[in-house]
Amino acid sequence: MAATHRVSAVIFDLDGTLLDTERATRDVLKEFLGTYGKVPDAAKEEKRLGQMHRESTTGIIADYGLPITVEEYSEAIYPLYIKRWQRARPLPGVNRLLKHLHKNGVPLALASNSIRRNIDHKILKLGELKDCFSVVLGGDQVPHGKPCPDIFLEAAKRLGVNPSSCLVIEDSLVGVQAAKASGAKVVAVPSLQSQRHCYSIADLILYSLLDFHPELWGLPPFEDRIQGALAMEPLLSNAQIGDAVQNSTLTLIAVFATGECTYDSIPDQISGIFFGWTKSETSGVFKAVVSTGWDLSPGKFERVMHICFLDSHYKAKTEDHLELLLIGYIRKLQSSENISQAMNITDEDQATARDALDLPAFSEYAKTRSALDLPALPEYAEPRNGLLLA
Repeated sequence: MAATHRVSAVIFDLDGTLLDTERATRDVLKEFLGTYGKVPDAAKEEKRLGQMHRESTTGIIADYGLPITVEEYSEAIYPLYIKRWQRARPLPGVNRLLKHLHKNGVPLALASNSIRRNIDHKILKLGELKDCFSVVLGGDQVPHGKPCPDIFLEAAKRLGVNPSSCLVIEDSLVGVQAAKASGAKVVAVPSLQSQRHCYSIADLILYSLLDFHPELWGLPPFEDRIQGALAMEPLLSNAQIGDAVQNSTLTLIAVFATGECTYDSIPDQISGIFFGWTKSETSGVFKAVVSTGWDLSPGKFERVMHICFLDSHYKAKTEDHLELLLIGYIRKLQSSENISQAMNITDEDQATARDALDLPAFSEYAKTRSALDLPALPEYAEPRNGLLLA
């Protein structure tokens, strides 16, 4: 791919961009407001995504009529966040990208609207990769937080580069606005899929960092795909089959039922063609290709998932419960206004998955997991009512 713009440094946001902290802490506000007999307003909370700590806190106190000060609110809710931050994980593609850029000597900075004290707690979840950043900035270390450009201007200054030669990777709209105002190029990886249409000012919009191509920005390309497949950190999901059909090549496709579905490490940003194993309560373990994405057509906001079983002797049954272990990524979904067409699993996808699952880089994982003895879901993996796995 030809470079659209050459950059010399990369600046990352933290929450929702590098770490899945927003999902891990999803119920903290609900728990806190419950002590005052209040419940969160989803629309209001979506608008707070990416805001500075004081701005967000002031708004919460006002919106819910809480009889406390900003300082009292912060002191009371902080321990709840500390506990939940321990459950956060790097988002798919993060470890791969940070290692690649650091290995190739690309200067990296982290610039978050979170206060620096909170960043220091959360960044520990990146492990040794936290040391890849030569600059770490919190919203309390600059005059004005996002959407003002101050934090990105300061990050570029400390990196010793011009802001126009920086690439910023952000998940929030206020972060994208701040980055554009600084003169940097921006890749948006929205954490709220319902707001993807709001990110048109970004230079590029991705679903996840698995689809990030460094060469588009004049950076060294990845060279880690194996026969068209990309190894990744495992993703887990549970679901129930609502129907099963055969496509034109007689490949069995599971159609999941609408209802309560639980998931472990499948963030909202995940979209594309993946592969791994399924474990049926009645039939055992089978190889599979999975396509998943979001149906954002008018009046809908649903995750959709198709599973193609690569083992012809598997007989799917209605209401059969499956556990999914996804360990490889093939490609992003095709561009189409019709979600069913976009999620089509091709013969080439199936061939790529079959070949990859027999390679040591992928098959070794199944052996170490004792053929899908999956761990229990974490406490924050709540059932998602209304989630469509179609």
